[in-house]
Amino acid sequence: MGNFQPEETHESPSSSKSYALRWKHENLRQMILVAIFSIALLVMVSLIVYSQGGKEISLVVDGKVQTLETREGMLNEVLDEHAITVSPHDEISMPLNGAIQDGDRVTIKRAVAVNVTADGKTEQIYTTKDTVQEALQNEGVKVSEDDKVYPSVDTAVKADLNIKIVRVTKQTAKQEVAIPYKVIKTADPSLYKGDNRVIQNGQEGVMVQTIEKVFQDGELVSKKMTDKAVSKNRVDKVIAVGSKKKPEPKPEPKPETLVAAASTTNVSSKSLSDKVKKVSSSSSSSDTITKDGVSFKAKKVLNNVSMTAYSSEEEGIGTKTASGTRVQEGRTIAVDPNVIPLGWWVYIEGVGFRRAEDTGGAIKGNKIDVYYDSLDQALTFGRKKGKTVYVIGPVKPELN
Repeated sequence: MGNFQPEETHESPSSSKSYALRWKHENLRQMILVAIFSIALLVMVSLIVYSQGGKEISLVVDGKVQTLETREGMLNEVLDEHAITVSPHDEISMPLNGAIQDGDRVTIKRAVAVNVTADGKTEQIYTTKDTVQEALQNEGVKVSEDDKVYPSVDTAVKADLNIKIVRVTKQTAKQEVAIPYKVIKTADPSLYKGDNRVIQNGQEGVMVQTIEKVFQDGELVSKKMTDKAVSKNRVDKVIAVGSKKKPEPKPEPKPETLVAAASTTNVSSKSLSDKVKKVSSSSSSSDTITKDGVSFKAKKVLNNVSMTAYSSEEEGIGTKTASGTRVQEGRTIAVDPNVIPLGWWVYIEGVGFRRAEDTGGAIKGNKIDVYYDSLDQALTFGRKKGKTVYVIGPVKPELN
């Protein structure tokens, strides 16, 4: 068999390299043109995409609307772009890191600072609410039904508004009040007229009153009676009043006898008349007054006295008098101390014996306010005029 010899070519390695260099040189121009075209196309596409990424949104700040144009994607970027700042207390309709879309409406409500005073301390809070009530509820400030809020809860919120909450509390307490006994008089035919005898001694009863006290921020502002009940009944004093007619006194000497006696003793009729007048005057000169079976002497007599009535059930009245005693129906009256001294007893026509223990801003001159436990009784009493009042003194007169 014969040997195969490798085929010989007419081109050497150096000539292949020359061919590649020649092709590159001939096509360089085309490669540059392709690169420029690619860059231009990329820029054009970028411009189209960029132009299509612009957005327009409506921004409402405290009710004022403005339109913003942006190419940003999130709300906080848009606000930074337009130099709009928000505080942590402001209310925004969407999250700051939320994505925005073309045509979105974003609302920002600015918070204002207000001062809230309650329970002895003042605190500044920031709120975006419209009324005082909404602001307090949003901050978790508790307000009870009895508490008072200044200004009122429906007041519009504004910057630096001072809100004060007055805590109102109520307490009830029991107190015992004496019930004065009455004096009952019965006719006794076994006693002479003018003679009296005590058949039954009187004893005061006891009434338990329920008093409601109202406190504002711990300070007592009013108290009133809400209930009452008798725990011990009174025992009335019974007095027998004589109705038996006294025996006739011996007849006095006749005038003729007096004249005769006067003539025998050389006493003129004129001097006899003077003596008779003197005796008569001395027998009737006493200023003792008897009312309801009780005799007393009056320091002075007040005429045309006007009278009203009051009760501890009225708001703000209370049960303590100006003289330091507790009010008691059947005893206490309010007077003008310049007319009737405090602590003195008086007798009022149609009312009876009363003691001056209290005063009042409207009680001036010949005016008296009679105390009653019940407000209904006080209102029923009304106003009375033309009464006569006997001012007795610091000691109450006793029955004859």
